[in-house]
Amino acid sequence: MTETPAPTIGTPAPTTPSPHEHSPSETIGWVAGRPVPRERLDRRLADLRSGPLSSTLPRPGTSEDRQLARWLTQVILTECLCEWAATDLGLQSPGGENLPPRHAPVPASGAAIPENPLLDPVAAVELGSINAAAYTGSPWVRAVFEHVTAAVTIPPEWRPRPAPEPEPRHLVRHRLFTDLARAQGASPADLEPLGAVTLGSLPSAIADALRRHPDGTLVGPVEDALGWHVAIAVPEPLRDRGPSGQEHDLLRAARRKAFARWLDDLRAKKVRLMPGLEHPGDPRQPDNHHKH
Repeated sequence: MTETPAPTIGTPAPTTPSPHEHSPSETIGWVAGRPVPRERLDRRLADLRSGPLSSTLPRPGTSEDRQLARWLTQVILTECLCEWAATDLGLQSPGGENLPPRHAPVPASGAAIPENPLLDPVAAVELGSINAAAYTGSPWVRAVFEHVTAAVTIPPEWRPRPAPEPEPRHLVRHRLFTDLARAQGASPADLEPLGAVTLGSLPSAIADALRRHPDGTLVGPVEDALGWHVAIAVPEPLRDRGPSGQEHDLLRAARRKAFARWLDDLRAKKVRLMPGLEHPGDPRQPDNHHKH
């Protein structure tokens, strides 16, 4: 009886396959029980070595070259994981983006990929290099990101403490008279504009009087040690400063953090690596030189 080969990611599976149905040399790992063919990694490496970044890549066969293969394996498996998750969640394309067939190859890391405006250098660091490469290269990853993080909110501890409300400013006209009779006959036209100031910056006698009267009322004469004050004040018009970008930036950062955690949890449940293609930072693999 001929054994039926297990389907690869991107093809329907009639039954749950066993990891042992594919030869280790043909597989880089398993996502939700389905083998991911080695051909995807080989093609990605070939694209890099024939691309514009070829001169920056490590020499084949070196420790650094094996680390590159491990890193690309993680990227590919992350893409496959999100392809599977998108199917499981019944997702459509985000923002009208045309999604390719799930089995279609995505561009190699370093190839000409349209830049996503939401993924700046800070965002890439927050996601981690593997997640960022998968996010940039695969619309399926972006679709899952938007779905999984749609309900994420900004943690309260991330929000800055509200600054105390500044004292409101008023447009003030004022004049100090040494003669009471002249002060009593003064009109707004006789006063000198002081511009937009806080009432607290005026002499306390006239400031207190202005606070007690409705805005726009000619107030005075009010006497103090300096003489007779007459003034009129109206609130300064509020300036429309436009919406702050801080809320948007904090929310996107919170969504990226939540997505990275979600991916880590789903990887632990759904991804199996082929021995020799462990995470480049795994201290158990021999090419990891980042020791503590």
